Amino acid sequence: MELAAKNQVFYGHYFCNLASPEEVESVFREVTALLREKQPEALYVFNNAGVIDPIGTAGNLDHKALIQNVHVNLIAPFMISNMLLNEASRDMTIVNITSGAAERPIQGWSAYCSTKAGMNMFTETAALEQQTAGSSHKIIAYSPGVMDTDMQSIIRSSAKEDFHDLEKFQTYKEKGMLRDTDTVANALIDLLLKKEIESGKVYYVNDLI
Repeated sequence: MELAAKNQVFYGHYFCNLASPEEVESVFREVTALLREKQPEALYVFNNAGVIDPIGTAGNLDHKALIQNVHVNLIAPFMISNMLLNEASRDMTIVNITSGAAERPIQGWSAYCSTKAGMNMFTETAALEQQTAGSSHKIIAYSPGVMDTDMQSIIRSSAKEDFHDLEKFQTYKEKGMLRDTDTVANALIDLLLKKEIESGKVYYVNDLI
């Protein structure tokens, strides 16, 4: 907010619980109304929020945590993208943050792997639909690799019987193998601002650094 004021640009913050479809729809109706008012030349949308819980084997998952995982990781970005694609008249780029877990099974992560795989398929399908319609909107997925985030802390605190790769992720932290979040974010910014992106593609941070 201070940075926006310093540069004399508009800044607005809208809060909602991404696990609540009703809140997502209500808040993004406000956002789309603002976009109609401001008429930006270009729009960038980052579907970044994600949850790893529940960590555990199928048959032993907490249903409340499972439902929240699907709502936050999959349904919310679907809804947000759907509403903005219906409203945005100017060029828009949607970036869906995905994971390597979308492409391989990881014991104990059935919910996370499945929702991220769904995110990848939504990215590809929605991009194809926009191309078919002759739209200039672009939709990509970005796989940031292992970063030093709060999610990593949750992973390292899980039980060995729930997550067989626990020691591997503990080693990532102990040996300083987790990337700094600024490095990962800057690679994405460089991609969006300096290169011609391919709609529907999954981009990997390892290919950009």
